Amino acid sequence: MSAHPKQIALEKTMNELCVELDNYLEDTFAGIYPIHPNRPKRGKAASPEYDGLFSTGIEFTLGYGSKFGRGYIVDIDIRTLSLVAEEEKEKVGEASIAKIKELLPKYFPNRKIDVEKDGNVFKLVGDFSLGAAY
Repeated sequence: MSAHPKQIALEKTMNELCVELDNYLEDTFAGIYPIHPNRPKRGKAASPEYDGLFSTGIEFTLGYGSKFGRGYIVDIDIRTLSLVAEEEKEKVGEASIAKIKELLPKYFPNRKIDVEKDGNVFKLVGDFSLGAAY
């Protein structure tokens, strides 16, 4: 079963937001850790998700057991073999939330969407409606 074109467009927009977030994280935290040896250097893969120190992406969740319910988890991975200090993870997380909040009006100007920390993940929550079905 294929997805509705409006759903595909919504997820494409979220992926574009993740690419901008990935680029921001690469610029902001460049060199804090060596990249995983199996990953190409930044800009060498077809998508920023597959190169450099950071990998960002989205994944829909029904939100069972979450106080925020359904939404899209923003996955932010630091791709290194080094042990990442908790304070560095927190810095990356705080910078990520701030950047996502800055980017949401750009990518979703007519929607009420926010980013929330939900357990140990970040989640986009709010208006993901696809509009009228005509």
